[in-house]
Amino acid sequence: MGKYEVTQAEWEALMGKNPSKFKGARRPVDKVNWTDAKAFLKKMSAQTGKEYRLLNESEWEYMARAGSTTEYPWGDEIDSSKAKYDAKDGSEESTVPVGSYSANAFGVHDTAGNVYEWVEDCKHKSYKDAPTDGSAWLSASEDDCEVRVLRGGSWSDLPRGLRSAYRFWNVATRRSSLYGFRIARTLSQ
Repeated sequence: MGKYEVTQAEWEALMGKNPSKFKGARRPVDKVNWTDAKAFLKKMSAQTGKEYRLLNESEWEYMARAGSTTEYPWGDEIDSSKAKYDAKDGSEESTVPVGSYSANAFGVHDTAGNVYEWVEDCKHKSYKDAPTDGSAWLSASEDDCEVRVLRGGSWSDLPRGLRSAYRFWNVATRRSSLYGFRIARTLSQ
């Protein structure tokens, strides 16, 4: 999986135009919806011949926790030296370049704050009947998944939104300066 959220430079190199509100080559791409993220991944997969995809919820939480069982990957107390959050003004300082904060125990950066990360899963209010094989939780038909899950919290969230277990969702076509994504690559068996 990506060590960082997808950056604006990466997005622009592949897609041609930067949709982000908070400009900066090393900042996470923002104002992308779930469908935009899927288009990026499809294009990246076609160009490289490798399969790139969104993480599913269980992969995302495993990656974010990095072996921890605490509220946040670093412990039970919020720590402003570990994540970008609670920036209510929406100024140019709302997001920060990826990797601005230390990595978790798996070497992954920015799993809490900066931008929410779209994941593959459809919205479900609880984990009742969730897949137990680590796969994405989809409905019977892709068309039933108009609302998708986002994880990790954003630059605008209060501390509770940055907890490793916190779940949020929105319509798959919704763009926001709060939303970005991280990639995963499927390795051949």
